[in-house]
Amino acid sequence: MKFIADLHIHSRYSRATSRDLTPEELYKWAQIKGIAVVGTGDVTHPGWLEEIESKLEPAEQGLFKLKQEFARAVDEEIPKACRKPVRFMLTGEISNIYKKEDRVRKNHNVVFLPSLEVAHRFQETLEKIGNIRSDGRPILGLDAKNLLEMVLESDEYSFLIPAHIWTPWFSLLGSKSGFDSVEECFEDLTPHIFALETGLSSDPPMNWRLSQLDRYTLVSNSDAHSPAKLGREANIFNCDLSYSAMLEAMKSGNPDQFLGTIEFFPEEGKYHLDGHRKCGIRLSPAETIANKGICPVCGKKVTVGVLYRVYELADRPEGSKHDNSKPYYSLIPLTEILGEISNVGPNTKTVSQKFQNLLKKLGSEIDILSEIPLPEIEKIGGSMLAEGIRRMRNGDVHISAGYDGEFGVIKVFTEQERTNFSSQTMIFQDDFPAITEEKTSVEPLSLIKDEAEPIPASPESDDHRAEPVKYIDDYEDASGLNKRQRQAVEYDGRMLLISAGPGTGKTRTLTYRIAHLIQQKNVAPENILAVTFTNRAADEMRERLLDLLGQEMTEKITIKTFHSFGAFILKNEAEALGYQKNFSIYSEDDKIHLLKKIARELSGKQVRQLADRISQAKNNLMELKAEDQLIDSGKDDHFFHYYKIYQQALGQRQAFDFDDLILQPIKLFQQHSEIKQKYQQQFPFIFVDEYQDINFAQYMLLQQLTCHQTHLCVIGDPDQAIYGFRGSDRRFFLQFEQDFPGAKTIRLEKNYRSDSAILKASTQIIEKSKDHQPAKIWSNLISNTRIDIFQTPTDKSEAETIVHQIEKMVGATSFFSVDSGRAGEDGED
Repeated sequence: MKFIADLHIHSRYSRATSRDLTPEELYKWAQIKGIAVVGTGDVTHPGWLEEIESKLEPAEQGLFKLKQEFARAVDEEIPKACRKPVRFMLTGEISNIYKKEDRVRKNHNVVFLPSLEVAHRFQETLEKIGNIRSDGRPILGLDAKNLLEMVLESDEYSFLIPAHIWTPWFSLLGSKSGFDSVEECFEDLTPHIFALETGLSSDPPMNWRLSQLDRYTLVSNSDAHSPAKLGREANIFNCDLSYSAMLEAMKSGNPDQFLGTIEFFPEEGKYHLDGHRKCGIRLSPAETIANKGICPVCGKKVTVGVLYRVYELADRPEGSKHDNSKPYYSLIPLTEILGEISNVGPNTKTVSQKFQNLLKKLGSEIDILSEIPLPEIEKIGGSMLAEGIRRMRNGDVHISAGYDGEFGVIKVFTEQERTNFSSQTMIFQDDFPAITEEKTSVEPLSLIKDEAEPIPASPESDDHRAEPVKYIDDYEDASGLNKRQRQAVEYDGRMLLISAGPGTGKTRTLTYRIAHLIQQKNVAPENILAVTFTNRAADEMRERLLDLLGQEMTEKITIKTFHSFGAFILKNEAEALGYQKNFSIYSEDDKIHLLKKIARELSGKQVRQLADRISQAKNNLMELKAEDQLIDSGKDDHFFHYYKIYQQALGQRQAFDFDDLILQPIKLFQQHSEIKQKYQQQFPFIFVDEYQDINFAQYMLLQQLTCHQTHLCVIGDPDQAIYGFRGSDRRFFLQFEQDFPGAKTIRLEKNYRSDSAILKASTQIIEKSKDHQPAKIWSNLISNTRIDIFQTPTDKSEAETIVHQIEKMVGATSFFSVDSGRAGEDGED
């Protein structure tokens, strides 16, 4: 049978990955993408393997399926046209960093295991060598040859494939790996390597130029760090659905069993070509050689890309093939094509709605991109979409290759072609109005970037329908940064406050500043700490940095919420507080349960009130202010009594509660100056997002981390403080310049989200705040939409009215499909 497999992915236990990487989400997205077999990823991590055992069950030989009780919970989220069986194969990536022949070697390898029993034995073997619990992709000081030997010894059906072999820093043949051939790495065990993973940065034709690779089957996988990235690269099999049959297909390279690969356009990689981004110089390998590696503008060495490394090792001319060559199919993600057609970003609501409509009516994404006849696509999606997919299938695309950290751009239409098409055709004419030049006067995509387009007015309310938004040109540089954003990115001082009004590109500015420090100022990424308030915000920051810096660099940056950073410190230093490293962290439910045990005489309501008071006390650092406040003071002796017993009970159970994750690190720093200095030296560059929402404890933790060498950059908007109920105090934002004399303040004022009428109305309300800081937030989005003012008698009726209006505008289902599991602070709903 013919099917598609994506065998190299990650779980949420790996660094820089989405928390949505669960068996259920992989099961759902595999069907949406059109994948029949998906790797589990991270099989060496004990926590992930435990979850695999609890949620998966054996299917065909060596493969697993999601248990029905878990499948039922997500089946309704999958369009019926996409629903097909999904199987899992036990796989995992391992990072090998070791010294060989007086050189440091760095490469990644994917291991494949045939059973859970083998996986457990393999885990036990690896745990004797290094830490496999802190990261789903463990970093081991183990020679890749020795890893291969361990894999082969674990079971006769276990095997290993070198991962993304051309990535510069961590791969078999990358420019920094130290190896020029497979044999140099695996020596006498090389015959046991039968396949190589090309990675996102290369495609089969690049590999065909090396005769030394002829005998290997070239495989491609997504290396997905989130479920939605599944299938961006994959393999096409035509064999029995079983572990051993797939192994044989890859091992033999039989063209009747291994049909080829699905590929990313490698030019999209941000180090595909050579060059200098600052000078705007993009060079092919031949041009780099002709220039002797020197930039013709500034005279400095250019940054060398992946294609150059292939050129270095190649012994055949470009365009060469060999007898073992397999077909490949270069695809562009459907959301990118839809975004290009609609002139919006691929992650906008407009694109999401159209994407879901196509899935519902045509089937999986890979089928749409590669299999479904164009007339069927045109019938459902319109002629422009059909033409875009036709061009992609034929390789008739416009490519601007990435270089020196700048991502490449792959497009199916020129700007003029897109404009001409959009003025003649309707996309999804049954469901969505076309965006046309005549109606919207939309400026080029480079000016609009990835901002979501305005929500259209309800078709039921013609009298109040908004006129189409018009975009007026204003200056942005090649990176899409406006003048104020660029100033914030490049500021060289130690202390910086960025006052970012609503919709002004806060996260973009913060991440570009981090990237600027690393790429232009040679700041080591491991010396950077970025702190925010929610896991969702941390994930977004991480995703943005992955786009700017790549996986290897981003993984070295510490990106955490305040509480997860506190847990990170406590995990490293627990013994100094009399705790073991495997301490527990109590949830709010755990806290209530413990308080009920130690205060049996209190009612349920009193226990909850006590819990709130304990939280307030810890957020105000009462425990650290004066020891005598924790003894009977005559003022509130009952509370202090319960507080002390509660803390003793936590200690006996080797547990911290949620608020301790801030309080205890501060206590640790105050009592152990050497530990405080350790973290000050480790993180001389600190970034804080949403600074207006910090409370007193978080403020004091930052004060402890700050010293004479610290570069602190905070960003936020005092008019958007939302966590007052948790003790946050916007005054810390307002007093930043007093806390750090000489600090620079930069205000971001261009709003990319709302039109000028909305901004004017909201400003009139915000200005009434007594400590509002004057700000000139402006927008070049202009609309004739009128603002309706209405009054309601109660808060409930106000909420109901707003919900009703939103339902009319975008539909209740699409509006309320939020990711509740990531919305709260540190994972709280």
